[in-house]
Amino acid sequence: MLHVRPPAVAGLFYPGVPDVLRHDVRVMLNEAVHHEMIPKAIVAPHAGYVYSGPIAAAAYALLQPIADHIRRVVLLGPAHRVWIDGLALPDADAFDTPLGRIEIDAAAAASLLELPYVERNATTHAMEHSLEVQLPFLQSVLPAFKLVPLVVGGASPDQVAHVLDILWGGDETLIVVSSDLSHYLPYATAQQIDRATVDAILNMDSHLAGEQACGAGPINGLIRAAARRGLSPHLLDLRNSGDTAGDRQRVVGYAALAFTEDRPDARQ
Repeated sequence: MLHVRPPAVAGLFYPGVPDVLRHDVRVMLNEAVHHEMIPKAIVAPHAGYVYSGPIAAAAYALLQPIADHIRRVVLLGPAHRVWIDGLALPDADAFDTPLGRIEIDAAAAASLLELPYVERNATTHAMEHSLEVQLPFLQSVLPAFKLVPLVVGGASPDQVAHVLDILWGGDETLIVVSSDLSHYLPYATAQQIDRATVDAILNMDSHLAGEQACGAGPINGLIRAAARRGLSPHLLDLRNSGDTAGDRQRVVGYAALAFTEDRPDARQ
């Protein structure tokens, strides 16, 4: 029997009607600032689309020229609702969204379960939005792909990096890290703090704290894995909810970043 994880935040964080969702994502992708680079990994925010969707679109728009080559997406996001000590795979064979069904890469998932800090945990995934909100963007850009969805709890940066090392692959594998930045600060304060956080990422500092980014754990792990391969980080967009659809008294920060394989010997 096929086990499917149904959408939990469709109609809340993003439109639940397929035609509306498809249209809204396409508009955001078309309006995103264009950057010419080929990413191995991206970092994108995970709030409601009205708040963070335009920033996320800057990362996903990069994928359009290479979409036909990508066959697997390794997706990591922080645990918001049910904490885990390490990393959690879902107890599911597929994820559903209003745009259709995405198959889990069963072989890749099985290879991770050999690690002592990776487990299957349906409860952690059941209501977790950090992964789910990325899926309609991926479905809108990539014609076909399998998914390795991982919720990151208390895993260390080295443990996350080890998982990425196992799944790194070649051009067929894309890594996506889901993270917002600062939370509920005044607009100007958030701008200052978020700029410092982004500068740390651009300097490949893998010691981000949760106050800087809710996805600090997966970002730190990505930085360590990327540094070993000579990847370079790039800022694509940096804004907050005060710039999109929120008031400026208590804002949440969002950034879109890409990591590219710039060295000739970087593809390993």
